[in-house]
Amino acid sequence: MKIRRIQLDAVKVPARPDSINSPEFDKPLHMLAYGGKTEWSLQFDEIPKWIIQLELDDGTIGLGESYRGLPADTMQSFATTLVGTDLSQLNLQALPLPYGRLYDGFECALVDAYARRRGLSVSDLLGGRYRDRVYCSFWTGHRTVADAARKAKEGQDLGYDCIKFKCSAEDPVAEWCAAVKDACGPDFQIILDPNQRFEDVPTALRMARGLAEVGNVRCLEDPIARWDLESLAHLRQRITIPVALHISIPYNEMGYQHITDILRAVKLDACDYFNFNGGLYNVKRMATIAELARKPFWHGSEVDLGILEASYLHKCATSKEALLPADIFGRVIREHDLLKDPIKFAHSHAEVPTGPGLGVELDPDALAHYSQDSWSTESS
Repeated sequence: MKIRRIQLDAVKVPARPDSINSPEFDKPLHMLAYGGKTEWSLQFDEIPKWIIQLELDDGTIGLGESYRGLPADTMQSFATTLVGTDLSQLNLQALPLPYGRLYDGFECALVDAYARRRGLSVSDLLGGRYRDRVYCSFWTGHRTVADAARKAKEGQDLGYDCIKFKCSAEDPVAEWCAAVKDACGPDFQIILDPNQRFEDVPTALRMARGLAEVGNVRCLEDPIARWDLESLAHLRQRITIPVALHISIPYNEMGYQHITDILRAVKLDACDYFNFNGGLYNVKRMATIAELARKPFWHGSEVDLGILEASYLHKCATSKEALLPADIFGRVIREHDLLKDPIKFAHSHAEVPTGPGLGVELDPDALAHYSQDSWSTESS
């Protein structure tokens, strides 16, 4: 079960026209500094991701996908470290790699290869499924009021019953929600994600009260600084709209995203819901705590491609409290997911892939089309 070869392909897959912001808004959504640019200065589809193909000694290939913006030299160092490793000797829950944004993509490839070699689904390795379909939301960025209603109606026509908007305190969010209610009816719900940009408790209180009058907001995600859980708990006690806390472990380099945040949040009763991002086993760790605390969650994303999204579906399928609409979009946002057969969506749900491993296959023609650079290493 030794790793014979690893191939890395840097890819850029553009977003579909009209899938992010209204033309009137130029609001990049990438939160991290990248390539000499500060945070919130680049759009997510401008930044490359890496596709990982990990080949075992019997020809089995495991697939992985990195988060965006990871350096080539470090990706290559990880691959060089892993080549020649015997998967049967590894603890898949604690790989011999330093943790950070690079870890999860390689974890995905290793677990996929191991499961395929054993004839198992990734869901089997995570403990078994509670469900075969995962609830998902529609998604968009910053919009004018008319455009917000139009995009929500577009999602409803595709079969979704919920849309997630990126927003800030400057956006007319109450007007968005009222327009969406008029266009889609009172049962179509909205998740608002300010990414902490409601700034402070007084501002968040004012905005939440206006939104409560409209009545179609499912929750506010990270309305204020997410590290200030005491203030988040205070805000939650004073508003009627549920509050969600996003714990995104791949963002721990920002200094305040840690897996142990869930312990503080539960202790302070700071939120109603969680949004989890991270690798296969770290999300399962947090999902277990959410289950014990009886707090539902959804799986977040960085508007990813099909390999990572398949891994998200397996995590949601095997987690009891993964009951809220996940940020899994398939080809709705980007023009391709690099999968030979795209993830199937219908009636606000995505089907969890079946078959060994992740249950998905890479589209070699799409990979060649979107690839910016390719590199490989193999054991001697």
